[in-house]
Amino acid sequence: MSGNYYKGNEVSCCIKYFIFGFNILFWLLGMALVAIGLWAWSEKGVLSNISSITDLGGLDPVWLFMVVGGIMFILGFAGCIGALRENTFLLKFFSVFLGIIFFLELTTGILAFVFKDWIKDQLNLFINNNIRAYRDDIDLQNLIDFTQEYWDCCGAFGADDWNLNIYFNCTDGNPSREKCGVPFSCCTKDPAEDVINTQCGYDIRAKPDSEQKDYINVKGCVPQFEKWLQDNLTLVAGIFIGVALLQIFGICLAQNLVSDIEAVRASCFFT
Repeated sequence: MSGNYYKGNEVSCCIKYFIFGFNILFWLLGMALVAIGLWAWSEKGVLSNISSITDLGGLDPVWLFMVVGGIMFILGFAGCIGALRENTFLLKFFSVFLGIIFFLELTTGILAFVFKDWIKDQLNLFINNNIRAYRDDIDLQNLIDFTQEYWDCCGAFGADDWNLNIYFNCTDGNPSREKCGVPFSCCTKDPAEDVINTQCGYDIRAKPDSEQKDYINVKGCVPQFEKWLQDNLTLVAGIFIGVALLQIFGICLAQNLVSDIEAVRASCFFT
Protein backbone atom coordinates (compact mmCIF):
# COMPACT_ATOMS: atom_id res chain seq x y z
CA MET A 1 0.00 0.00 0.00
CA SER A 2 2.84 2.34 0.81
CA GLY A 3 4.34 1.47 -2.58
CA ASN A 4 1.15 2.66 -4.30
CA TYR A 5 1.27 5.88 -2.28
CA TYR A 6 4.73 6.83 -3.48
CA LYS A 7 3.94 5.86 -7.01
CA GLY A 8 0.67 7.78 -7.22
CA ASN A 9 1.51 10.93 -5.25
CA GLU A 10 4.89 12.56 -5.46
CA VAL A 11 6.18 16.09 -5.19
CA SER A 12 7.67 17.18 -8.51
CA CYS A 13 11.42 17.60 -7.99
CA CYS A 14 11.70 19.67 -11.16
CA ILE A 15 9.17 22.26 -9.96
CA LYS A 16 10.52 22.19 -6.41
CA TYR A 17 14.14 22.87 -7.31
CA PHE A 18 13.29 25.26 -10.13
CA ILE A 19 11.36 27.46 -7.66
CA PHE A 20 14.18 27.05 -5.13
CA GLY A 21 16.96 27.95 -7.60
CA PHE A 22 15.12 30.91 -9.08
CA ASN A 23 14.19 32.37 -5.70
CA ILE A 24 17.59 31.93 -4.09
CA LEU A 25 18.99 34.22 -6.81
CA PHE A 26 16.11 36.63 -6.15
CA TRP A 27 16.80 36.44 -2.41
CA LEU A 28 20.53 37.14 -2.79
CA LEU A 29 19.88 40.03 -5.18
CA GLY A 30 17.39 41.51 -2.71
CA MET A 31 19.94 41.27 0.11
CA ALA A 32 22.54 42.95 -2.12
CA LEU A 33 20.20 45.87 -2.91
CA VAL A 34 19.33 46.35 0.77
CA ALA A 35 23.04 46.20 1.67
CA ILE A 36 23.84 48.83 -0.99
CA GLY A 37 21.07 51.04 0.38
CA LEU A 38 22.30 50.72 3.96
CA TRP A 39 25.87 51.44 2.83
CA ALA A 40 24.71 54.57 0.96
CA TRP A 41 22.81 55.80 4.02
CA SER A 42 25.83 55.05 6.19
CA GLU A 43 28.08 57.10 3.90
CA LYS A 44 25.63 60.03 4.08
CA GLY A 45 25.36 59.76 7.88
CA VAL A 46 21.67 58.88 7.77
CA LEU A 47 22.03 55.83 10.02
CA SER A 48 23.52 57.97 12.78
CA ASN A 49 20.62 60.44 12.46
CA ILE A 50 17.48 58.51 11.49
CA SER A 51 15.30 61.63 11.51
CA SER A 52 17.22 62.95 8.48
CA ILE A 53 15.48 60.30 6.32
CA THR A 54 12.38 62.49 6.24
CA ASP A 55 14.21 65.83 6.07
CA LEU A 56 14.90 65.69 2.33
CA GLY A 57 12.33 67.62 0.33
CA GLY A 58 12.74 65.43 -2.76
CA LEU A 59 13.23 61.74 -3.44
CA ASP A 60 16.19 59.97 -1.90
CA PRO A 61 17.14 57.37 -4.58
CA VAL A 62 18.35 55.07 -1.80
CA TRP A 63 14.69 54.43 -1.00
CA LEU A 64 14.37 52.68 -4.37
CA PHE A 65 17.13 50.23 -3.40
CA MET A 66 15.59 49.65 0.03
CA VAL A 67 12.00 49.14 -1.13
CA VAL A 68 12.80 47.04 -4.21
CA GLY A 69 15.46 45.08 -2.32
CA GLY A 70 13.12 44.50 0.62
CA ILE A 71 10.32 43.18 -1.60
CA MET A 72 12.74 40.93 -3.49
CA PHE A 73 14.21 39.66 -0.20
CA ILE A 74 10.78 38.76 1.22
CA LEU A 75 9.60 37.11 -1.99
CA GLY A 76 12.88 35.25 -2.45
CA PHE A 77 12.90 34.04 1.14
CA ALA A 78 9.31 32.77 1.00
CA GLY A 79 9.79 31.04 -2.35
CA CYS A 80 13.22 29.61 -1.55
CA ILE A 81 12.52 28.24 1.93
CA GLY A 82 8.95 27.31 1.04
CA ALA A 83 10.08 25.14 -1.86
CA LEU A 84 13.09 23.62 -0.08
CA ARG A 85 11.19 22.74 3.10
CA GLU A 86 7.92 22.03 1.28
CA ASN A 87 6.26 24.61 3.51
CA THR A 88 2.79 25.31 2.09
CA PHE A 89 2.29 28.44 4.23
CA LEU A 90 5.38 30.13 2.74
CA LEU A 91 4.50 28.97 -0.78
CA LYS A 92 0.95 30.34 -0.43
CA PHE A 93 2.37 33.58 0.98
CA PHE A 94 4.71 33.74 -2.04
CA SER A 95 1.79 33.23 -4.45
CA VAL A 96 -0.48 35.77 -2.76
CA PHE A 97 2.29 38.39 -2.42
CA LEU A 98 3.25 37.94 -6.08
CA GLY A 99 -0.43 38.12 -7.04
CA ILE A 100 -0.88 41.39 -5.12
CA ILE A 101 2.16 42.90 -6.87
CA PHE A 102 0.77 41.79 -10.26
CA PHE A 103 -2.65 43.30 -9.43
CA LEU A 104 -1.06 46.59 -8.33
CA GLU A 105 1.03 46.76 -11.52
CA LEU A 106 -2.06 46.08 -13.65
CA THR A 107 -4.12 48.67 -11.76
CA THR A 108 -1.34 51.25 -12.03
CA GLY A 109 -1.04 50.67 -15.78
CA ILE A 110 -4.81 51.06 -16.34
CA LEU A 111 -5.05 54.19 -14.16
CA ALA A 112 -2.00 55.72 -15.88
CA PHE A 113 -3.69 55.19 -19.26
CA VAL A 114 -7.08 56.55 -18.14
CA PHE A 115 -5.77 59.53 -16.14
CA LYS A 116 -2.87 60.57 -18.38
CA ASP A 117 -3.27 64.30 -17.73
CA TRP A 118 -3.33 63.77 -13.95
CA ILE A 119 -0.22 61.58 -14.18
CA LYS A 120 1.51 64.30 -16.20
CA ASP A 121 0.63 66.91 -13.55
CA GLN A 122 1.89 64.63 -10.77
CA LEU A 123 5.12 63.97 -12.68
CA ASN A 124 5.60 67.71 -13.13
CA LEU A 125 5.01 68.25 -9.38
CA PHE A 126 7.39 65.40 -8.52
CA ILE A 127 10.19 66.76 -10.72
CA ASN A 128 9.76 70.31 -9.41
CA ASN A 129 9.93 69.10 -5.80
CA ASN A 130 13.18 67.34 -6.61
CA ILE A 131 14.52 70.43 -8.38
CA ARG A 132 14.04 72.35 -5.11
CA ALA A 133 16.09 69.71 -3.26
CA TYR A 134 18.77 69.38 -5.97
CA ARG A 135 21.68 70.45 -3.77
CA ASP A 136 20.38 68.74 -0.62
CA ASP A 137 21.36 65.17 -1.49
CA ILE A 138 24.20 63.95 -3.72
CA ASP A 139 22.29 60.84 -4.84
CA LEU A 140 19.26 62.92 -5.86
CA GLN A 141 21.59 65.34 -7.66
CA ASN A 142 23.19 62.50 -9.63
CA LEU A 143 19.75 61.08 -10.51
CA ILE A 144 18.53 64.43 -11.86
CA ASP A 145 21.75 64.96 -13.81
CA PHE A 146 21.49 61.47 -15.33
CA THR A 147 17.85 62.06 -16.31
CA GLN A 148 18.57 65.42 -17.95
CA GLU A 149 21.59 64.07 -19.80
CA TYR A 150 19.85 60.88 -20.95
CA TRP A 151 16.75 62.61 -22.32
CA ASP A 152 18.50 65.84 -23.43
CA CYS A 153 16.13 67.93 -21.32
CA CYS A 154 16.15 70.62 -18.67
CA GLY A 155 13.63 71.02 -15.88
CA ALA A 156 10.11 69.59 -15.93
CA PHE A 157 8.79 71.68 -18.84
CA GLY A 158 11.78 73.95 -19.50
CA ALA A 159 14.92 75.56 -18.11
CA ASP A 160 12.94 78.22 -16.21
CA ASP A 161 11.78 75.51 -13.78
CA TRP A 162 15.21 75.91 -12.16
CA ASN A 163 13.93 79.19 -10.71
CA LEU A 164 12.41 76.93 -8.04
CA ASN A 165 15.89 76.15 -6.70
CA ILE A 166 17.38 78.69 -4.28
CA TYR A 167 20.81 78.44 -5.92
CA PHE A 168 19.67 78.84 -9.55
CA ASN A 169 16.80 81.34 -9.30
CA CYS A 170 17.14 84.77 -10.88
CA THR A 171 15.95 86.88 -7.94
CA ASP A 172 17.94 89.98 -7.10
CA GLY A 173 18.65 88.75 -3.58
CA ASN A 174 20.27 85.51 -4.72
CA PRO A 175 24.02 85.67 -3.85
CA SER A 176 24.85 82.32 -5.50
CA ARG A 177 27.34 82.16 -8.37
CA GLU A 178 24.85 79.80 -10.05
CA LYS A 179 22.20 82.55 -10.11
CA CYS A 180 20.17 82.51 -13.34
CA GLY A 181 21.95 79.35 -14.44
CA VAL A 182 21.19 75.64 -14.81
CA PRO A 183 23.09 72.46 -13.86
CA PHE A 184 25.75 71.25 -16.27
CA SER A 185 23.49 68.33 -17.21
CA CYS A 186 21.25 70.78 -19.09
CA CYS A 187 24.08 71.79 -21.42
CA THR A 188 24.26 70.50 -24.97
CA LYS A 189 27.03 67.94 -25.43
CA ASP A 190 30.20 68.94 -27.23
CA PRO A 191 31.85 65.79 -28.71
CA ALA A 192 35.20 67.61 -28.78
CA GLU A 193 35.26 68.04 -24.99
CA ASP A 194 36.89 65.18 -23.07
CA VAL A 195 36.32 66.81 -19.67
CA ILE A 196 32.84 67.87 -18.55
CA ASN A 197 32.53 71.62 -18.07
CA THR A 198 30.51 71.83 -14.84
CA GLN A 199 30.20 75.62 -15.21
CA CYS A 200 28.68 75.56 -18.69
CA GLY A 201 25.24 76.47 -17.33
CA TYR A 202 26.31 79.62 -15.46
CA ASP A 203 24.26 82.75 -16.34
CA ILE A 204 22.61 80.96 -19.28
CA ARG A 205 19.07 82.02 -18.41
CA ALA A 206 20.18 85.64 -18.31
CA LYS A 207 20.58 85.39 -22.10
CA PRO A 208 17.63 85.82 -24.52
CA ASP A 209 15.60 82.67 -25.19
CA SER A 210 16.79 82.61 -28.79
CA GLU A 211 20.42 82.27 -27.63
CA GLN A 212 19.81 79.73 -24.84
CA LYS A 213 19.13 76.88 -27.26
CA ASP A 214 22.70 77.19 -28.56
CA TYR A 215 24.07 76.26 -25.13
CA ILE A 216 21.47 74.18 -23.29
CA ASN A 217 18.63 71.76 -23.97
CA VAL A 218 15.50 73.89 -23.77
CA LYS A 219 12.96 71.04 -23.86
CA GLY A 220 11.47 69.85 -20.57
CA CYS A 221 11.90 66.32 -19.21
CA VAL A 222 8.15 65.57 -19.08
CA PRO A 223 7.55 66.05 -22.84
CA GLN A 224 10.87 64.30 -23.59
CA PHE A 225 9.79 61.36 -21.45
CA GLU A 226 6.46 61.22 -23.32
CA LYS A 227 8.32 61.24 -26.63
CA TRP A 228 10.65 58.47 -25.42
CA LEU A 229 7.62 56.35 -24.41
CA GLN A 230 6.03 56.82 -27.83
CA ASP A 231 9.28 55.96 -29.64
CA ASN A 232 9.88 52.88 -27.48
CA LEU A 233 6.28 51.75 -26.93
CA THR A 234 6.93 48.25 -28.29
CA LEU A 235 9.95 47.76 -26.02
CA VAL A 236 8.14 49.07 -22.92
CA ALA A 237 5.04 46.96 -23.64
CA GLY A 238 7.24 43.90 -24.23
CA ILE A 239 9.00 44.38 -20.88
CA PHE A 240 5.71 44.76 -18.99
CA ILE A 241 4.18 41.72 -20.70
CA GLY A 242 7.35 39.68 -20.03
CA VAL A 243 7.35 40.63 -16.34
CA ALA A 244 3.61 39.86 -16.06
CA LEU A 245 4.06 36.43 -17.67
CA LEU A 246 6.95 35.62 -15.32
CA GLN A 247 4.80 36.57 -12.33
CA ILE A 248 1.87 34.44 -13.54
CA PHE A 249 4.27 31.56 -14.25
CA GLY A 250 5.72 31.85 -10.74
CA ILE A 251 2.23 31.85 -9.16
CA CYS A 252 1.20 28.78 -11.18
CA LEU A 253 4.37 26.87 -10.28
CA ALA A 254 4.01 27.68 -6.57
CA GLN A 255 0.34 26.65 -6.57
CA ASN A 256 1.21 23.44 -8.44
CA LEU A 257 3.85 22.61 -5.84
CA VAL A 258 1.37 23.35 -3.02
CA SER A 259 -1.13 20.96 -4.62
CA ASP A 260 1.52 18.23 -4.89
CA ILE A 261 2.55 18.65 -1.25
CA GLU A 262 -1.04 18.62 -0.01
CA ALA A 263 -1.83 15.54 -2.14
CA VAL A 264 1.14 13.67 -0.69
CA ARG A 265 0.14 14.65 2.86
CA ALA A 266 -3.44 13.59 2.23
CA SER A 267 -2.30 10.22 0.86
CA CYS A 268 -0.01 9.76 3.85
CA PHE A 269 -2.88 10.59 6.21
CA PHE A 270 -5.24 8.04 4.66
CA THR A 271 -2.58 5.36 4.27
